[in-house]
Amino acid sequence: MMTQGLLPFQYQIDEKHKGTSLAGLPLFLEMANISGLTQQLVRDLLIKEQGWSDSQIVLSLMMLNLSGGDCVDDIERLEADPGMRDLLLRLETHGMKRKAQREYENRFRKSKLRAFPSSSAIRRYLEHFHQEKEEAKRVKGKAFIPAANSHLQSLLNSNDVLTHYLQQETPCEIATLDQDATLASTTKRNAFYCYKKFKAYQPFNTYWYEQGLTVHSEFRDGNVPASYQQLRCLQEALERLPSGVKTVCLRSDSAGYQEELLSYCAEGQNKRFGVITFAIASRVSTGFKAAVSELKESNWKPIYITLPNGEKIESEQEYAEVCFVPLWAVKNKQTPNYRYLAIREVLREQPTLEGIEPAEETSPTHTVECADKKYRLYGLVTNQETMAGDEVIAWYRQRCGDSEMVHSMQKEDFCGGQFPSNKFGANAAWWQIMVMTLNLVALMKKCVLPESLSKKRMKGLRFHVIAVAGHVITHARGVILKLSGDSEVTRTLLLIRQRLEQLAIPPPIFASG
Repeated sequence: MMTQGLLPFQYQIDEKHKGTSLAGLPLFLEMANISGLTQQLVRDLLIKEQGWSDSQIVLSLMMLNLSGGDCVDDIERLEADPGMRDLLLRLETHGMKRKAQREYENRFRKSKLRAFPSSSAIRRYLEHFHQEKEEAKRVKGKAFIPAANSHLQSLLNSNDVLTHYLQQETPCEIATLDQDATLASTTKRNAFYCYKKFKAYQPFNTYWYEQGLTVHSEFRDGNVPASYQQLRCLQEALERLPSGVKTVCLRSDSAGYQEELLSYCAEGQNKRFGVITFAIASRVSTGFKAAVSELKESNWKPIYITLPNGEKIESEQEYAEVCFVPLWAVKNKQTPNYRYLAIREVLREQPTLEGIEPAEETSPTHTVECADKKYRLYGLVTNQETMAGDEVIAWYRQRCGDSEMVHSMQKEDFCGGQFPSNKFGANAAWWQIMVMTLNLVALMKKCVLPESLSKKRMKGLRFHVIAVAGHVITHARGVILKLSGDSEVTRTLLLIRQRLEQLAIPPPIFASG
């Protein structure tokens, strides 16, 4: 048994060898290059003419997200990694002819010694995405979304490259879009209070369920309701869907319960996709509760839960078809038929401690009494006519899995939980770079990662893929990243690199005739 005290080892600084603790990080840079993202950033983001290029700064921030940093100052941790620093410095002029190398070196006033831009250079760069003339329109108590300037718009368009590349590699004809907003708390002076009474931003996401991608994300102030201009966000997301998508479905919480949104989908107003099948949580209005109270007990059916092994067990919830027509639908004879489902769950008394008043269980607007029992009541509206009611509910509730997990990843796994500036546009760019990083990881999962890693969150990916020890050496004008031993982690990295090499080879061109 070991004695109490320090363990018998010592730390020593090795200034001779170029070691790195992030040997798996370059694999993600290769995917950015293979997918065309790097080239898109070079072509469309034309902010920097001297010093660090746009692509260098954006990719540096993406590497910051991937490696686990959560603020601008954490970039110094990447710069302090000697192996990664040496690798990037050697690769940044790879393939350049002498003239191009000289032009690149002339971008910098002094000799370029850093592999990553400094935190001050990043902050200055992010301010280019801010539009000061929009700032005066941001006022308390008013929902307003500042217009994106040309630089921020180019950044938004860059995300489309990843969406189109994944569709090219793994085609999918169906796009189930899950729309929802997420609150990202902040202490920034110019931020507004959200409906939960704390300062926050409230980005609105449109998530493509089948491909695991965020196709559209609009950065918003915390005082902007999720329902604000949701139809416009849907239309913009539809425009960004790549070719090959033939059918679109929509799922949303009650923020999406809007006449114009429902009509747009049910009436097939979109020229490209026509009718959009949807399932949206409806508001529990007085009329809806009255329709539910008229139901017979025989109308209610149990909702079953499917376990991972395929077994179905009965839950504590029941559902029923409701004959309900909202007032706004009565006014228009051309209104499509909307199908309403009611979901109820028995309210049980919560145990309380002596001397402590029990908390109010629920809002009275969401309760109903049936057969001498008090129920919590939910509503769902859909234009799906053939699917059984419990199947519609199960399909709708899938959005609470992946899309909600994406919200958590944006704020906890990546840099979306902290913001670098008091300027709205700078924070919007910071958020969009995080979204691109999230989608880059989705590409890696779909195209090159082993199946055992395809469902892991960033904590697992950093442990198994990114945070791997390596040693950078040069040999015969080449750069070698040596990995230690014949471990499972080493074999995983070699497999991923092999799959990336296969993706990088263009398909053969066959002559016609």
